[in-house]
Amino acid sequence: QVQLVESGGGLVQAGGSLRLSCVASGNIFSIDDMGWYRRVPGKQRRELVASIANTGSTNYADSVKGRFTISRDNDKNTVNLQMNSLKPEDTAVYYCNAAVRSRPLTGIALPYWGQGTQVTVSS
Repeated sequence: QVQLVESGGGLVQAGGSLRLSCVASGNIFSIDDMGWYRRVPGKQRRELVASIANTGSTNYADSVKGRFTISRDNDKNTVNLQMNSLKPEDTAVYYCNAAVRSRPLTGIALPYWGQGTQVTVSS
């Protein structure tokens, strides 16, 4: 079993910054992609915010490009999201996601989710 635990959410004024962190633990052989998703109030679907491969290659939603930076530490199984110049429309519950390969190896990386952390940006 694999657990993802997020931290770092909170309340911030528009223009401010927050840093989200997520640590994965448990039966982990290796992790493929790691990423952050969010669920905006009033919407059911989670949307991709940013992702990072184990090679370091990154991908960002257009709405956060130039403001958010994703990073990871493969040795510590952590992924971080530095969020700058926050806007009220960034208000959401943010979820950490990781594609994990566990023992015994099956050739498949399974997706795991954190419990979510609330980010609220006031205007």
